[in-house]
Amino acid sequence: MELTNQIILLGSAVLLASVLSSVITRRLGVPLLLVFLVLGMLLGEEGPGGIQFQDVQMAHLFGSLALAIILFDGGMRTPFSSFRVGLRPALGLATLGVVITAGVTGAFAAWWLGLDWLMGFLLGAIVGSTDAAAVFSLLHARGLALKQRVGATLEIESGSNDPMAIFLTLVLVEVLVDGGGHMGFTVLWEFLRQIGLGAVLGLAGGTGLRWLINRLDMPQGLYPLAAMAGGLTVFGLTAVLGGSGFLAIYLAGLLLGNRPLQASQYINRFHDGIARLAQIGMFLMLGLLVTPSELLPVAVDALLIAAVLILVARPLAVWLCLLPFKFPWREQVFVGWVGLRGAVPIILALFPLLAGIPQGEMLFNIVFFVVLISLLVQGWTITPLARWLGLELPPASQVVQRVELDIPGQQELELVGYQLAENSPVVREHWTGFTLPRSVRVVAHLRDKVLLDTLDMLDLRAGDYLYLLAPPQDLPALDRLFVAVEAPERLSDRSFFGAFVLNGGARMADLSMAYGLEVPPEARDLTLDDFMRRALNTQPVVGDRLQLNGVELVVREVSGDRITRVGLKFTRG
Repeated sequence: MELTNQIILLGSAVLLASVLSSVITRRLGVPLLLVFLVLGMLLGEEGPGGIQFQDVQMAHLFGSLALAIILFDGGMRTPFSSFRVGLRPALGLATLGVVITAGVTGAFAAWWLGLDWLMGFLLGAIVGSTDAAAVFSLLHARGLALKQRVGATLEIESGSNDPMAIFLTLVLVEVLVDGGGHMGFTVLWEFLRQIGLGAVLGLAGGTGLRWLINRLDMPQGLYPLAAMAGGLTVFGLTAVLGGSGFLAIYLAGLLLGNRPLQASQYINRFHDGIARLAQIGMFLMLGLLVTPSELLPVAVDALLIAAVLILVARPLAVWLCLLPFKFPWREQVFVGWVGLRGAVPIILALFPLLAGIPQGEMLFNIVFFVVLISLLVQGWTITPLARWLGLELPPASQVVQRVELDIPGQQELELVGYQLAENSPVVREHWTGFTLPRSVRVVAHLRDKVLLDTLDMLDLRAGDYLYLLAPPQDLPALDRLFVAVEAPERLSDRSFFGAFVLNGGARMADLSMAYGLEVPPEARDLTLDDFMRRALNTQPVVGDRLQLNGVELVVREVSGDRITRVGLKFTRG
């Protein structure tokens, strides 16, 4: 009984310390997952904790379960709108990009370590994919608002590239164990089985799970459990049948998060918390599993392999895969740098140990060291690099009063409340030309704690409370009107987009007359939208810029593939 109480006390204290550490690490810019990994090492057999944990099978089980939960949550939080600019490049990085990264890294590892080429490529395959837990955590925890083309590509890639790395790892382990016979057939069969079954069962399972949840009548607190159990059922069934359970559960989450879903607010809040708990538990456990003294003999080898992976293999893969999509060089540099390695490579490094491959222990230690370097070097520099490359956007959303409403048979709606301040845009700028989105309804307007009978949009004052009913897709537009932005001056609307707002449908000839722009003769009859899309030569996203004879045109709003609003900044002295 005493031992049970001690274990509960120790476990809860470690969990509480891990959660509270997020406040400190966020201010210092330290990757939070690195903290959990190091904390696990301190609790391990060679640290002050002295906990003996060498159960590889248990680590694989818990790690796979945690990763499945993280991918399910990541899928639910990836909007379909991101697919407009991020799907095709992300799929290239998630497939061909993983192969290129694994090939270059594996070839160097085989040469440097004097390994058999299959063993070298196995090491490359293990570290070939970016980690969803690490990418989701670092991009969201820092409050970093990136250009949609970059953020969407990174998130979709990190959520969908695990199947390719797992496929390559399983094939190479199987070939090494079987002696290399029938390799061509093994590769083809494994690929078709993993990716094909994962995609089919993931989409079918997500559709069926959504249908089931929308027809269940039970207490609100059970809906999140039903969603998680259903997602894990899709994962387990797909894996048992030989498909990629990770791809299946990501796609199931994607369908659940982008379709009307009963009790969606409860499901989203629960999975946000459970995914964070899974990250903490997974990295603590992986830290416990490693023996720190065994990392020192492979430190030099791991440093060199990490350098080739980070500085050569990943940038080369990104450049080749993004070449058809005409990403600006700044965005390619950032995508190449944010190739974070995390729990997935460590979990994949358990496969050679489970298969009894003689050099499995060495591979595990090298992979663990590579992950440490990636989290430390790449994870710590994401925000400064985004700022230096000019990829930051003004914050699109702020924490305000929000209540998600489940209205049977209706679209998803939220009741959102704003308290206006002196630096709220509608108060500070004294705007007279703005309008609310058509789908937004005003519920209440309070001034001095008194409910007003009417709303005068031209007489909004600091201290007013405004409550509106709106669909989720209109919330960013409302935030830009009513939220008191605390962003630095360089990210204020005026500094970032310019003082003038232009309509994307305006003719270039009219803009030339109104603002004195020097427009090429062949472009005078084009709309601003057509002109910018031709000049940018890629799918436009908010933040794209175009220099035009002393002025800078900045994409401010995009609807589908059309540029609807453009900011204008004068750059002449």
